[in-house]
Amino acid sequence: MTTANHRPADNWSPQYFLASLGAGGLAVSFFMFLMFWIPHPGQPVPVFEDIAAAFSGGPLPLKATITVAIVGIAGFAFLNIKLLIWNLARFAEFRRTEAFAKLAVSNGETQLLAMPLALAMTVNAGFILALVFVPGLWSVVEYLFPLAMIAFTLIAWLAFRRIGRFLVRVLSNGGAFDLAAKNSFAQLLPAFALAMIAVGLSAPAAMSTVPATVGVSLVLSIALGTIAGLYALIAAIVAVGPMLRYGISRESAPTLMVVVPILTVLGIMTTRQEHGLHTSFDAHSGLADNLQLTTTILAVQLAFVALGLSVLKRQSYAGTYLRKGQSSAGSYALVCPGVAVSVMLHFWVNKGLVGAGLIDQFGAVYWALTSLAIASQIAMILLLFMLNRRHFGRLPASQFVPAE
Repeated sequence: MTTANHRPADNWSPQYFLASLGAGGLAVSFFMFLMFWIPHPGQPVPVFEDIAAAFSGGPLPLKATITVAIVGIAGFAFLNIKLLIWNLARFAEFRRTEAFAKLAVSNGETQLLAMPLALAMTVNAGFILALVFVPGLWSVVEYLFPLAMIAFTLIAWLAFRRIGRFLVRVLSNGGAFDLAAKNSFAQLLPAFALAMIAVGLSAPAAMSTVPATVGVSLVLSIALGTIAGLYALIAAIVAVGPMLRYGISRESAPTLMVVVPILTVLGIMTTRQEHGLHTSFDAHSGLADNLQLTTTILAVQLAFVALGLSVLKRQSYAGTYLRKGQSSAGSYALVCPGVAVSVMLHFWVNKGLVGAGLIDQFGAVYWALTSLAIASQIAMILLLFMLNRRHFGRLPASQFVPAE
């Protein structure tokens, strides 16, 4: 291979599934524009007909916003699917290598959970694509909900199979888990995967009008969400000791913020479940419940973002992996927290503050707070493009550092 042919992505690792994940998250972030700014009477989410009506009869700023949202959803969903297919092909090759065999008997085995995590995100993004671009979808949507739950259940089976192999190995063989090397939040990736599956399983609870569908959705999503939360809590507690003793390696520093996207997807899951309990089982919640939930989640997220960014700055992470010749596939983990904060800000403003009557929708305070969500979204778009150019572009061999 000549010096002009080196790409960091040529030395593949499961963490590259996070590139697909980040693109899918950005597609979801554009859907927030339609979700909260376009009227959608008759269903809890906007569909093609609502979008078309708003575009044809709305003012120019609204038309421009809809155009941006549609282009963003289509563009990043395409990138999400493209990167997923590429990763699945590379993973099939990777499974036949000695590197896979070594990974499967190390702490890094949990990196393999990035695959079901990315698969679940693509299914979620696919449903958004259908809502936005398929006319008449709502007339047949009740037939699609069972299919979606089957898809997420299969992905859950894949995730549990991976998690089971890892836990059985480390619990049945003393010394199989290197606790000294557990000085990061990398082991929270399985919890992230389960949470992403859970939020997908919770969608029918919020959208279906068939009690049986809502009930199955509630049971499955509550079970998955509970296990995800428990796994995240245990993994985080186990990691704190080694991090305090040994510090966190510069390569793994982005994992400090993995709690942020986990909380966003679990928060959306909870909101969907509450809606299903209200519409199908007459379980009413107070006006301030969403305010309390979203504010609590956002407070914890901002605390982890502040901590993570401070550590990244102290360790000169950007100078090493984002601006200079070295590259790390783990850098894609930086996209998810920013997207998650953007999405949660939309929920906090619209479901929390507006829902509780604290601010007026589309008022000055509303747009001031919403601008923070848009700023985070734009920053993550730029970061994803920069990472893609860095990892999929050509580098001289003298600047090439394999992704770990």
